Amino acid sequence: MVKNMPVITFIKPDGSEHQIETRQDASLMEVGRDSNMGIEGTCGGSLSCASCHVYFDADDYEKVGKPSEDELDMLDLSFNLTPTSRLGCQIRISDALSGLRVHIPDDF
Repeated sequence: MVKNMPVITFIKPDGSEHQIETRQDASLMEVGRDSNMGIEGTCGGSLSCASCHVYFDADDYEKVGKPSEDELDMLDLSFNLTPTSRLGCQIRISDALSGLRVHIPDDF
């Protein structure tokens, strides 16, 4: 029996929504980058840039949890920071996150 893969919805700055089926334990940054959603991941997920900045609605933010102090320091370098901002490299996909809606901020 094949288990369903988690599905993540990315919402681009233009409002377009893209549902991506992904493997568990990938980072949100990897999924967004590899699916051409506008996430760069310049540092490769080593928490040394902020090019994988995303944000969530309140309910989804509760699912992914709050950032660490190191992540908060990096988030300070992001444009269009929100109270529900996170770095995609710090969020690992699991079945519990299937259905997650991820907003990609406008860089300007």
